[in-house]
Amino acid sequence: MRYYIIAGEASGDLHGSNLIKELAVIDPKAEFRCWGGDLMQAQGAMLVKHYRDLAFMGFFEVVANLPTILKNIRLCKADITKWKPDVVIFIDYPGFNLRIASFARKAGFKTVYYISPQIWAWKESRIRTIRRDVDRMLVILPFEKEFYASRGMEVDFVGHPLLDAIDVNNKDPQWKEHHEIPAEKKLVALLPGSRKQEIRAMLPAMLEATRNRTDFYTVIACAPSIQASFYRQWITESDSVRLVAGETQAVLQHADAALVTSGTATLETALYGVPQVVAYKGHPVSVWIARKLVKIRFISLVNLIMDTEVVKELIQDQMNAESLRTELDKLLQDSHRNRLKTAYQELRQRLGVKGASKKAAKLIYNYLCSIN
Repeated sequence: MRYYIIAGEASGDLHGSNLIKELAVIDPKAEFRCWGGDLMQAQGAMLVKHYRDLAFMGFFEVVANLPTILKNIRLCKADITKWKPDVVIFIDYPGFNLRIASFARKAGFKTVYYISPQIWAWKESRIRTIRRDVDRMLVILPFEKEFYASRGMEVDFVGHPLLDAIDVNNKDPQWKEHHEIPAEKKLVALLPGSRKQEIRAMLPAMLEATRNRTDFYTVIACAPSIQASFYRQWITESDSVRLVAGETQAVLQHADAALVTSGTATLETALYGVPQVVAYKGHPVSVWIARKLVKIRFISLVNLIMDTEVVKELIQDQMNAESLRTELDKLLQDSHRNRLKTAYQELRQRLGVKGASKKAAKLIYNYLCSIN
């Protein structure tokens, strides 16, 4: 069968690649075409558009880039029409994907949404669009099944795919030496995001918070789609900073603490047991609108799933070098670290068991077989 998969960011590329891997096992003759990234392409999908060309977030940013976004939507619709897939699979990225889902459903294509948009946080009205345009919804957070059920829609909870992607035991003892990082030094990881606009907003303050410290070494986990030169513009000659691209999991395996931009990376950091501070800073107009519309108390997945403040969140004006430095010092204290690691263990239990990618692949394949 033919599978057309659309993801608009790095985390979607990761989850999409694992889904493709599992679908290929179940359906050896499968063909894949995607909007995603290097990981999906490496699993054999024909890449139409890379997520680095799609990565616009925030109200102001979307409006500013509207012509490009509309052009991409037209391209996607035309490509689906020409390729004629058996199913179009959407991975999060709702602003784009729900538009394509509406088109695909009207055009007669089957639609599956893998990793629900966060409509429980804001734009709950999208439930009407989802009920109309999505044939099957697969969710990855434990509270989402009940959320949808209470609004008249049955969905499948498959567990969180990060549990499949993370290997806490496969730690390379030579990794620090390979990257010329002093073995005796603690390591602080900076995860400034996968989009250039996030990195511009986050990295300068993160670097300032870790500057002139002799008690740890700083590593920036760089997005594989962004050139190292983009990060270096904020690094001075005196900084003890190492850039590591495409090895976020290895960075987290060796990290003693982390400063993390809000997103899937906060959950990934927690699953590796790394004490973290979650930070976010967006365009003032975007943040002002979001605060008027968003209904949730927290921005990090860790706190949302646990329904309490497990990790410190620094948002907008609070996200500055001084605050980051203060919270980072707490992370390096054993008492604070132990409290966090206990909470992380409970978090892992709430996410369920491994096998989300395989379960999702089986549900999608069986659904397609049942209607053909």
